[in-house]
Amino acid sequence: MALRRDRPLVLVAAGGTGGHLFPAESLAIALGRRDVTVDLATDARAAHFGFAGGEVHVIPSATMRGRNPVALARTASALGLGIVKAWLLLGRLRPDAVVGFGGYPTVPPLLAATWRRIPTIVHEQNRVMGRANRLLAPRVTAIATGFSGLENADPELADKTTHTGNPVRPAVAAAAAIPYDEPQPGGPMRLLVFGGSQGAKVMSDIVPAAVARLDRTLRDRLTIVQQARAEDLDRVRAAYADAHVAAEVAPFFSDLPARMAASHLVISRAGAGTVAELAAIGRPGLLVPLPHALDQDQFANAGVLEDADAAIRLPQVEFTPERLAAEITNLAAAPDRLTAMATAARLAGSLDAADRLADLVMKIIGR
Repeated sequence: MALRRDRPLVLVAAGGTGGHLFPAESLAIALGRRDVTVDLATDARAAHFGFAGGEVHVIPSATMRGRNPVALARTASALGLGIVKAWLLLGRLRPDAVVGFGGYPTVPPLLAATWRRIPTIVHEQNRVMGRANRLLAPRVTAIATGFSGLENADPELADKTTHTGNPVRPAVAAAAAIPYDEPQPGGPMRLLVFGGSQGAKVMSDIVPAAVARLDRTLRDRLTIVQQARAEDLDRVRAAYADAHVAAEVAPFFSDLPARMAASHLVISRAGAGTVAELAAIGRPGLLVPLPHALDQDQFANAGVLEDADAAIRLPQVEFTPERLAAEITNLAAAPDRLTAMATAARLAGSLDAADRLADLVMKIIGR
C-alpha cells in the first residue's frame, strides 16, 4: 500500500545510456504534467544524469556478457545485490508504480516491485523484445511497446500489451516542427553521421572514404556533420580536408535533434531511440544496424523505416566505401526521392508516445 502523500509517486528504472534514459525522462515530463512525482532508479553510469524529475537512486546491476562460470557468477552477484537494494528502496519509497525501460539495470527494481505487489510496466523500445524484458514480461502488470506488431508476438501476453510508441525528448518535438528543407537538383546536400551515444569506429572508417570517392562536383555540394570517437577525430578531419569537403567533426553534439532537422540525409546506427527520433522529425535515413547484437534488434528497428520507404537499411557487411558512395550519388541525383523518404518517415513517427505511456501509467495506478 502506498504511503499517504499529496501526489502519486512513480519510479522509473532505466540503464545509464541515452537510449534508455531519454524515454524515461520523457515519461517523467509527461507524468509531471499530471501532477505525478517521478524518481529514477538507474546504474552507476547515470548517477550524475540531469534527470528532469525527482530523486535519482543508484541500484547495482550487471549485463549478461558471457556464459563462462566466472562471468555468470559476477552477473548473478551484482543482480542479487541490486534486488536486495531495490527491495529496501521500494519499502522506503512505496511508489504507486514502477516502470522499466529495458536492459538488465531494470531487472532488480522490477522484480522487487512484483514481489511487493506494486503495479509494474515494462516498455520495450525495440521491434523485438530484449532478454531482460522477456524475463520480466510474464510477471509485470502491463507491457508497452515502441513499435506496433510486438503485441502479436506472444498470445499469452497480448491482453496486457499496449502499443504506445517510443517517447521522444522535448528537443525532438521542437525539431519536428522544422519543415524538411527539400533538396534541389545541383543544390547543397547536408549529411549527418553518427553511431550511437559513444560513436562508432565503422562510421569513421567508411564514410570519409566513401565521400572521397564521390565526383568532385558532388563533393562541392556536400556539408557533413559527423560524430566520431575521440581517438578517430584527427584522421576523420584530415580525410575530409583532403577531399576538400566542408565538415564539422566532434565526439558529441548536445543539439543532435536540431542537427537531424537541418540535414538532408542521416547516416547512423538503428537503435530504437534513433529510429523513433528520425521518424518523429521526419528525415531520410541510411541505417547500418549493429551487426553482433544477440537479438538483432537494430536490424528489426531499421526494417520499420525501410518497410515505410523512409530509409535504406544496409547490413554492416555491405557498408563499404564503394556501396555508400553509390548510395549517396543516387540519392543526390534524385532529390524527389529524398523528399518522399522524409514524408514517409514523418508518417511513421509519433510525437505523443510519452503522453500515451503516461495515460497507461495512470490507468494501472487507478488515477
